[in-house]
Amino acid sequence: MNYQEFIKNSIQELKQEGRYREFAELKRDNGNFPNAAHRDQDGDVKNVTIWCSNDYLGMGQNTKVLAAMHEAIDSVGAGAGGTRNISGTTSYHVALEAELADLHQKPAALLFTSGYISNETTLSTLYRILPGLTVFSDELNHASMIEGIKAGRGGDKKIFKHNDLADLEVKLKLVDINAPKLIAFESVYSMDGDIAPIAAFCDLADKYNAMTYIDEVHAVGMYGVRGGGISEREGLTHRLDIIEGTLAKAFGLMGGYITASADLVDAIRSYAPGFIFTTALAPAIVAGATASIAHLKQSHTERQGQRDNAAKLKQMLRDKKLPVIENDTHIVPILVGDPVKCKALTDKLMSEYQIYVQPINYPTVPRGTERVRLTPGPMHKDQNIADLVAALDECWTDFDLSRT
Repeated sequence: MNYQEFIKNSIQELKQEGRYREFAELKRDNGNFPNAAHRDQDGDVKNVTIWCSNDYLGMGQNTKVLAAMHEAIDSVGAGAGGTRNISGTTSYHVALEAELADLHQKPAALLFTSGYISNETTLSTLYRILPGLTVFSDELNHASMIEGIKAGRGGDKKIFKHNDLADLEVKLKLVDINAPKLIAFESVYSMDGDIAPIAAFCDLADKYNAMTYIDEVHAVGMYGVRGGGISEREGLTHRLDIIEGTLAKAFGLMGGYITASADLVDAIRSYAPGFIFTTALAPAIVAGATASIAHLKQSHTERQGQRDNAAKLKQMLRDKKLPVIENDTHIVPILVGDPVKCKALTDKLMSEYQIYVQPINYPTVPRGTERVRLTPGPMHKDQNIADLVAALDECWTDFDLSRT
């Protein structure tokens, strides 16, 4: 077998389908977000405006966050020095877990190196500590949740239609009322921007004796009086058994976490390989995240600025009859429906308009629903928004794409 030829062919297939992924080399301009310098493949550098960052509120450049990170580096150095079990637990980690538990009004929290790892590790470990567990998973759950469920040994899974209460209940009825069950879903789904019926899921969990697991990664920092997510906004935190989140989006850094009862957190901490055998997050990152969360608990300026810009952008796109996927969140997806055109469109935005938007293709979204996904933030200026809409309007005509 010619291994190299096989590998080359697999890459060529992606290119032919229009879904080969290319990295954009960016250097963000501290204090001037969402502007960045982009170096292309020829080595040329141009200033661009970023319209697809998950740093939703620009907290990655917040002065309080940066000061906390500098203080941590000056105090303890760079890395944590080990896993959490072996010399890697610092006062910064303890403080951040306390801050997260308070954010979600839970007794305890546990840090992970990413939101992907917190989902994958927690869900797979629940199968270990709850023999015979069945997980009921929304069909549009994130890949990290899917992989965690797949990795569960000796348990079962049932996939229900997206946000479909009737389909979920049909599947719940198939499992013994006394058997362990978990309903796993997201609060805000990142590709369409829609919101789960959280209260109704909790009602079904109560009716069929199931636990609940909510992924709030696209909602923490963004919603609720203190940034606790959709569950806080809707007053449902107390009804959710496990709340999972990230530090890498609205909080502007990196890392993931869960919050839950003290016993459940202790069990995950004690049994999860993805936690036990991983080096702890660097203290500087942890200190920055603590500062970011503390700031967003009391500041509404960033959230309000983001909402204002999202509403403004959505309306201007509608006025141009561009096919915005409607939702009530901060995510602004525009349907393209063709992988090749989607990639060509975003390439043109970068090369001719100095606007950076990443194409979203399969397997992130189903084939035929390729899109651009815009994430307006509080730092985008009115002129940025006007320039983006004008460029998209011209590109939609140039590529002969459908309008509403």
